[in-house]
Amino acid sequence: MFEKLFPFFLLVLFFLVLSIIWRINARKYISSGTVASAYDSWTQDKLLERLWGEHIHLGFYPLGKKNIDFRKAKVQFVHELVKWSGLDKLPRGSRILDVGCGIGGSSRILAKYYGFNVTGITISPAQVKRARELTPQGLNCHFQVMDALDLKFEDGSFDAIWSVEAGAHMNDKTRFADEMLRTLRPGGYLALADWNSRDLEAYPPSFFEKLVLKQLLEQWVHPNFISIKEFGNILRSNKNSSGRVIFENWNSYTNPSWYDSIIEGIRRPLAILSLGPIAIVKSFREIPTILLMNWAFKKGLMEFGVYKCRG
Repeated sequence: MFEKLFPFFLLVLFFLVLSIIWRINARKYISSGTVASAYDSWTQDKLLERLWGEHIHLGFYPLGKKNIDFRKAKVQFVHELVKWSGLDKLPRGSRILDVGCGIGGSSRILAKYYGFNVTGITISPAQVKRARELTPQGLNCHFQVMDALDLKFEDGSFDAIWSVEAGAHMNDKTRFADEMLRTLRPGGYLALADWNSRDLEAYPPSFFEKLVLKQLLEQWVHPNFISIKEFGNILRSNKNSSGRVIFENWNSYTNPSWYDSIIEGIRRPLAILSLGPIAIVKSFREIPTILLMNWAFKKGLMEFGVYKCRG
């Protein structure tokens, strides 16, 4: 009898230990300062960069195509969002604001391949430092520490606003949209991608789904998630928006990123081992959250929203 129940007891023990670890090391959103601290830590320990490369966002996997390199998929995502949003219609030298630029991966692509003059902002001083280190001299990319909810730019300063996977960290989604659209010139382009929940009012989460959402919020410093439609309506109703907002769910194109982000550690074991034993512990600590993200996006509890509109 005990032998039959032993695997079950092991599973319970695993989740108990995991729960304790998560509670001790939870990265709950308290303020924008906790977001800055989390990204400072992720940048300084270099684990995320070693595994995910310069692009700290999901990749784009064309439907039906297999064996796509994880890092190439991330680069492809930038090109796909540029094309879908219409940024490729802008002339070289156009002024682009990258909101939540990370360590500058997307900013450098926008500058190198499209000839844009890019300003990247992030709330993390460590990310700004690393972004500057990774940017070759002569490339039109400039980075600075700034809160996306309080942009220090004049109205209409940019020809386009670009933001990928930053909005989920914003506790005030309306203010987030206000600041981006305020700094966008009339007729300019907004290209945005983000993690969203499904419409939780129309389709209330089950008890288990509530537990999953709680972990996704608390482990990666997210204050809240809103639906694609809800954020689309926020953009549409903004006084600086043309009102014509288009949004889509790119789950099917981006979901393979979750498993690939784990497999990348198997493909490049030295990327982790070279950072020492603490890095090994940290990498294993992220796996359950990544698996929960994968489950939530596959089941439609979470959705990958992309948005475009004109100023």
